[in-house]
Amino acid sequence: MGFFAIKRFNSSPRRLHRALLWLAGALAGIALAPAMAKDTRCQKADWPLWQAYASRFVQADGRMLESSPQLNQSSSEGQSYGMLFALIGNDQARFDRLWQWTLANMAGADVSTRLPGWLWGQGKDGTWQLQDANSASDSDLWIAYSLLEAARLWQRPDYREAALHLLENIQSQLVVSLPGLGKMVLPGPQGFVQPDHLWRLNPSYLPLPLLRRLAMQAPAGPWKEIAENTVKMVKASSPKGYVADWIGYRATGPNSGLFVVDPVNGELGSYDAIRVYLWAGMTPKSDVLAAPLLARLEGMANSTASTGIPPEKVQVRSGTLEGQGPFGFSAALIPYFQAKGQPWLAQAQQRRTELALTKALGQADGERTEPLYYNVMLSLFALGWAENRFQFRDDGTLKLSWETSCVRTATH
Repeated sequence: MGFFAIKRFNSSPRRLHRALLWLAGALAGIALAPAMAKDTRCQKADWPLWQAYASRFVQADGRMLESSPQLNQSSSEGQSYGMLFALIGNDQARFDRLWQWTLANMAGADVSTRLPGWLWGQGKDGTWQLQDANSASDSDLWIAYSLLEAARLWQRPDYREAALHLLENIQSQLVVSLPGLGKMVLPGPQGFVQPDHLWRLNPSYLPLPLLRRLAMQAPAGPWKEIAENTVKMVKASSPKGYVADWIGYRATGPNSGLFVVDPVNGELGSYDAIRVYLWAGMTPKSDVLAAPLLARLEGMANSTASTGIPPEKVQVRSGTLEGQGPFGFSAALIPYFQAKGQPWLAQAQQRRTELALTKALGQADGERTEPLYYNVMLSLFALGWAENRFQFRDDGTLKLSWETSCVRTATH
């Protein structure tokens, strides 16, 4: 789930100076990325933006701070993204701490039958514990994905075993068969099936590369069908070229149904939906679903090209726009514009992202008008991809900037 939270700290000139130095190094990393790929040593990759953010917001025990709208609480989304970025950065120690903390605190130290609860932190009674045991399927999927890839890249069979347990639980608790459509993933085990034969779905929870990786792992599983149905969902519910945060599917008979406006959030496309454009942009062009998905998302390209900044909110059926999206929205559109063959628009969004990152990290925490977490997460995805720190292969596996040097070192 895409969440914003602001936590106020006591600031100091030294902290502000460090923040500026961190970001200067992060932006300089764009020029350093090609040289990194030629390094003959297998070591932690130099990814200054991630390392700066993680050193500040990932606790020593592996808990990601500020990844929830509530102070003193953390989300499974933050843990899952942190694991992925630690993997991309070849940071094995931090990856393991993030995973072990998630396992112990969000999954009760047992994934053989459980999925991680999505919210942990300090409750109103002052107790630090799991605050909501309902899982978030996007986080569940990203955690399983990161564990599978970490097992492959770092030769960790224990990670693979945990991932397979998670996939079994996802299939048994979250995968449903919708009449007239087929297999889909619910956003969580509880609260997304309405009594009038309506299911609530979230398109941003289902990136195509992630589903391709799961299909490679389990060819007999539902993942190829879910990928196809995800694109059907976007195509059927985006008449103006914009996608909604949430989409409903209603049964019209035992073997028929149709996509409808979500009964809770309506036709709004905003903080969740922005990730759909990001995932579409990072999907390899050779994927048979990439071109039709991008073609259906034309509205965001047109509105951003006309104003220079993506809208914060869209009513997807009317195309009515409202507000200016934060810099994380611009970051999310960098791969999207590259994939659409509009690099000049991608460059404009990248400039806005980098300038805003400099400003946000240079401000005292209590002075920021835009929270860091979600904006930085979107920026890490987009800039990491644009800098070739990672790409997705056709089968959904990661192609990483450090992978070749590590393999070369292992063979010597």
